[in-house]
Amino acid sequence: MEVKAKSIVITGGPGTGKTSIINKLQSQGYPCLLEISRQVTLEARKKGIEQLFLTEPLLFSEMLLDGRKKQHAEATESSDELIFLDRGIPDIVAYMDFIGSEYPQPFIDACNDHRYDLVFILPPWEAIYKSDNERYESFDEALRIHDNLLNTYKRYRYNVLEVPFGPVVDRCNFILNEIKY
Repeated sequence: MEVKAKSIVITGGPGTGKTSIINKLQSQGYPCLLEISRQVTLEARKKGIEQLFLTEPLLFSEMLLDGRKKQHAEATESSDELIFLDRGIPDIVAYMDFIGSEYPQPFIDACNDHRYDLVFILPPWEAIYKSDNERYESFDEALRIHDNLLNTYKRYRYNVLEVPFGPVVDRCNFILNEIKY
């Protein structure tokens, strides 16, 4: 009997250290699927759209949904014991709720139909928060996004584990220690 990979989401608002943790896990040999929203944003910029999420949030979110569904399938089909994902499908709904944008039923269906085994959330951490060309939110907005993410994952029946502040290696160790093989 083939065992499916354990899919583990690492989520959190902007500037919480997700990418650093994913990069560290990847450098330790763990399979990771990277965040795709920056890629979608940069592709839109090449077409002359500065902030696709702000100008056409539904189109941006549809592109993310397509990419995250593909990542979910890749994780599900992986022969690895576990696989980390930088954000999950419910993140899309949380961000749409954050900006007050409506979304069609397929977004809700995708959250229900594409399940993850574990979800870790990184809380807002003002000491490391920085905005850049793709991260335009203020720290106060990051706090609200965090609340939306937490509430959204809970709405879809996830037990969300909060990763404590600390050096990247300690945060990775916390995540790895919480995973039950």
